[in-house]
Amino acid sequence: MAITTCVFDAYGTLFDVSAAAREAAGEPGRAALAERWAALAEAWRRKQLEYSWLRAVTGAHADFWTVTAEALDWTLEAEGLDGDDELRSRLLALYRELGAYPEVAGVLGALKAGGRRCAILSNGSPDMLAGAVESAGIGDALDAVLSVEEVGIFKPARAVYDLVEARLGAARGEVLFVSSNGWDAAAAAGYGFVTAWVNRAGAPMDRLPWWPAHVLRDLSDIPELARSA
Repeated sequence: MAITTCVFDAYGTLFDVSAAAREAAGEPGRAALAERWAALAEAWRRKQLEYSWLRAVTGAHADFWTVTAEALDWTLEAEGLDGDDELRSRLLALYRELGAYPEVAGVLGALKAGGRRCAILSNGSPDMLAGAVESAGIGDALDAVLSVEEVGIFKPARAVYDLVEARLGAARGEVLFVSSNGWDAAAAAGYGFVTAWVNRAGAPMDRLPWWPAHVLRDLSDIPELARSA
């Protein structure tokens, strides 16, 4: 079955989740953050995902902005930076304006030129996603921005992947699903999508019942995959 629709995870796949900490660390008066921004960014992201999974399995859903702020609070305390309300506010503000990775605009443009629909399917809340899409300037290349808030549970719940067919009318076999999260790409493969894991960090494959069909270092090869899949 030919690929008609390319669906992308947002955070870490299209948008650089380290950018908020990195940018804040370069601002005047941030010496303490400058020494540990990379560790903070990594821990913030890890705790953000852990909280999403815990909320999903316990049924205690909250929107992703709440999860993101709670994860930051834990991380600031862990890094000895808690109590700095201005820094907390600045990091959260920057997270709403995350930039896209350098190849994103070209990849989306090539997919659209090839006649394929492009969409985001993300844990992000609608307002978070709207801000990131606007900041990255990629809105014209997207046919839909789908948020888990429509179903009230985070990925990798199957109800989230159901949104693709419900909203875009795309059968599973004609969807190329792209994520920087190995567990997300694996779960989507188990669901029936053709999947690509964008393994920017060179991490080991997650030991799960399913495997992504493709493993890439960035998004550059996605248009060719869509043509040949």
